[in-house]
Amino acid sequence: MAAGAGPERIVLLRHGESEANIDPGIYERVPDYRIPLTARGVEQSRAAGARLREQFDGQKVCVYVSPYLRAYQTLEALGIDDLIERRIEEPRLREQDWANYQDPDEISRQTGLRNTYGHFFYRFNEGESGADVFDRVSTFMETLFRHRAKPGFPPNTLVVTHGLTMRLFCMRWFHWSVEYFESLNNPGNAETRTLVRKADGRFALEQPFDQWRSVPEGQTILDTTRAGVTLPE
Repeated sequence: MAAGAGPERIVLLRHGESEANIDPGIYERVPDYRIPLTARGVEQSRAAGARLREQFDGQKVCVYVSPYLRAYQTLEALGIDDLIERRIEEPRLREQDWANYQDPDEISRQTGLRNTYGHFFYRFNEGESGADVFDRVSTFMETLFRHRAKPGFPPNTLVVTHGLTMRLFCMRWFHWSVEYFESLNNPGNAETRTLVRKADGRFALEQPFDQWRSVPEGQTILDTTRAGVTLPE
C-alpha cells in the first residue's frame, strides 16, 4: 500500500474473559456465540479501552467486530464510542467452530488429537480447522483493503475478535509459515497486538506473540523435518 494512504495502525483485540474461560462445561448448554463475559472480563475490557484511548489520541477509528456476544460486550465496555466513526459486524472474524453444543469428553479427545496433528490443519469433527479460519480471515482482509483504500478512511482500525483469529490474521498479513504459526500462543484476554504503518507504507507488529517453542518466522515443515522436531504428545 502506498505511503500516505489508509490507516496508521490496525489494532487486534481479543475479547475479555468469558464464562467459558473459567467453566468449559458451559459449551454443553449455551451456544458458543451466546457465551458472555465474566465481571472480570468486563473490567479487563474497560482497562483495555483506557489504553486504546491513549493510543488513538483522539483520532477516529473504524471497528470490525465478531458477531459473538463476548466480542460485542468487550467493545461496549471499552468506552470509546465517541471515537468510533463506523462499526461493522464481521462474521468472518468469529471464533473457530469446534461443534454446536459440545460434549466435553469428545472435545477433550479431539483437542488431544489436535495437539499431535497440528493446530493449523486439524479439523474438528463438527467444526473447522485453523486452515478454514485462515481462509475466511483472508477474504475479510480483501474487504479491509477495499475499505481502507477509500478517501477519508480513519487513521485507526480496531478488530475485536478471538485469540486464534488474531494469530491467523497476522499469519496471513505477514506471510508467516505454518510452522511458525504452530509455535505461537494466543494473547491473553483483552490483550492487543498492533500493526503500525511505517514510512515505506508497510506494517510492522509492535509486540510479538509469545512462543511456546522457538521457531523462526521462515521455518517450513521441510526445515522442521530435517531438524527432527516433532509436535508434543
